[in-house]
Amino acid sequence: MAAGTLYTYPENWRAFKAQIAAQYSGANVKLASNPPAFTFGQTNRTPAFLNNFPLGKVPAYQGDDGFCLFESNAIAHYLGDDALRGATPQAAAQVLQWVSFADSEIIPPASAWVFPTLGIMQFNKQATEQAKEDVKRVLAVLNKHLNTRTFLVGERVSLADIAVACSMLWLYKQVLEPSFRQPYPNVTRWFVTCVNQPQFKAVLGEVKLCEKMAQFDAKKFAEVQPKKETTKRDKGAKDPAKTQEKKKDKKKEEKPAPEEMDECEAALAAEPKTKDPFAHLPRSAFILDDFKKKYCNEDTLGVALPYFWENFDREGFSIWFSSYKYSEDLRQTFMSCNLISGMFQRLEKLARNAFASVLLFGANNDSSISGIWVFRGHELPFTLSDAWNVDYLSYDWRMLDPDSEECKTMVKEYFACEGEFTHVGKAFCQSKTFK
Repeated sequence: MAAGTLYTYPENWRAFKAQIAAQYSGANVKLASNPPAFTFGQTNRTPAFLNNFPLGKVPAYQGDDGFCLFESNAIAHYLGDDALRGATPQAAAQVLQWVSFADSEIIPPASAWVFPTLGIMQFNKQATEQAKEDVKRVLAVLNKHLNTRTFLVGERVSLADIAVACSMLWLYKQVLEPSFRQPYPNVTRWFVTCVNQPQFKAVLGEVKLCEKMAQFDAKKFAEVQPKKETTKRDKGAKDPAKTQEKKKDKKKEEKPAPEEMDECEAALAAEPKTKDPFAHLPRSAFILDDFKKKYCNEDTLGVALPYFWENFDREGFSIWFSSYKYSEDLRQTFMSCNLISGMFQRLEKLARNAFASVLLFGANNDSSISGIWVFRGHELPFTLSDAWNVDYLSYDWRMLDPDSEECKTMVKEYFACEGEFTHVGKAFCQSKTFK
């Protein structure tokens, strides 16, 4: 029977999956989620931690025998038992199907809708409305599937139920008010059944369903986000005594009495707010902003592209090709462009360490999206911040070899928005630049 330590931060729904699986299997799992055992943003950046878990992501599991795992689904699979994984090859495949469904279909729209209500992400009306429609589509699929079933696979709880229920936890707690969930009674019946199982309750406690849809709170967002230091020049002469008095008053205001936090606020407080997620990478001589200025203000093929290759740091940066997975769902080209723009807006704080030229090919009802991305480091950065991982799962990603002809051709064509694009098979339509 598995025994080890699960590293995470408090109220991490991804870690809940592993904890619930362990409750069913009887695995002995110690939770390290608070100092001094684990401090998120510090412990997971230490050389010792990165030696076992190179991405520094949590949850992360280390067995008493030294066996290490990252990625929540893999940890839950390992800590579970055969009954949870699926008793037959068919059942095991169905479990995997629903676990993947949670990652690709539920988490992106759930994050886009819920995160602004928690103050984690800026509100974007268009993105939120699209997320609501995507959540409705997901609920409709689940509602139909559960019409004659108690659980997603077979007659008892499996990893499918654990993964899907945990991915929907904040939806039900924050935004799925009674009127919104009313058309999907089978899903709510199933969710309530799951979270009231003893093994779920041992981890989640009492789960209270949302009574009123939470909305974006600008004040809370301002409190949660890192505050930028600003300086203001006084207009006209001021009484030094009064100025000093105001400074003292301001200092008093900045030290409010500590308040007891609810579980939502505690989870947010555990997230790193000011640490640069790229701080662990070595300095690079390639200044991405300098290239962006060349790209925006000078000829692409004659100036910007040569500058890029002359200065590109192969050790400090990487080049990736992305392609949208669900081309069959793309309809009007203007809506496809809005899809790209929405992703760019949610990645705004990544711009300092990334650049992309994403192109739309084809025409209405027959289009595709693909692009070339340049990132700081050699890993996809989207998991470094919850605010960045909303859209990327909808794309396939492939790191390119900067010295290959394929890479050089793609960079040239995508940066210049012109070329043969032999890998696409559709005519160029429009371009969007992330800079």
